[in-house]
Amino acid sequence: MDRDSGVSQPDLWPLALDDAGQVDRDFVASLARGLAVIQAFTHQQQRLSIAKISQKTGIARAAVRRYLHTLAALGYAVSHDGCRFSLLPKVVSLGQAYLSHEAMPAIAQAELDSLAEEVGESCSVAVLDGVDIVYVARANSSSVMSSRFNVGARLPAHCTSIGRVLLAELSGEQLDQRLRSMKFLPYTPRSVDSPTALRANLAEVRAQGFAIADRQLEPSFRSIAVAVRNPAHEAIAGINVIVPVPRTSVEQMRERYLQPLIAAASRLGKALGR
Repeated sequence: MDRDSGVSQPDLWPLALDDAGQVDRDFVASLARGLAVIQAFTHQQQRLSIAKISQKTGIARAAVRRYLHTLAALGYAVSHDGCRFSLLPKVVSLGQAYLSHEAMPAIAQAELDSLAEEVGESCSVAVLDGVDIVYVARANSSSVMSSRFNVGARLPAHCTSIGRVLLAELSGEQLDQRLRSMKFLPYTPRSVDSPTALRANLAEVRAQGFAIADRQLEPSFRSIAVAVRNPAHEAIAGINVIVPVPRTSVEQMRERYLQPLIAAASRLGKALGR
């Protein structure tokens, strides 16, 4: 029974299954739900109500309240008048262990700085995480860039150039699994809006070896990306150039940035391979 509404509200969180299709009894559902509550907050929705988080995650409101209370007690969240919540800077520490342990951010930063100086635009490196990409390094140009692209930011893979080059590397079964979890939201009028449209785009990416995302997430930016490959030729990340729309056309993206991107990706892949 949900104490907020007085009516029963089922917990819609799915059970985890093991390789044999049986319920995975080692899976800690409460931890998964707590992480889902944290991930419900985004750059666009920095303050959320219990009801909104419940709607986004499928977790019962009474449970959401308990998770938020725990996060607030631990210093990861704060309550605003008991109605809406937001995350606190301490949340950043959850990802700090990865960033400090992995060699990629430090190695990528030097390469990105060089690439940004060469092309005069902002550049990023990101990795694929489920249906999202997560930025692990970024080099700024003099351009005013959206905070969407900051290190640590998580964006829907299907609407980003890096996400598309990495999705294009997946097997058919792997892609099918991710497509079932994707939400094709209309971020802009140009956002890809269906699995069919995305599959067609990914086929093109595979054929040409790069991806261009034109005003997919924000109407003011377009980007071009290629995969970063290790010595075994496996795609381990993506690297892109992000450009304000008025400065460069889609046609010019390939002419100006593709070869510098390919060269940077090759150097980065070799460096990471060492």
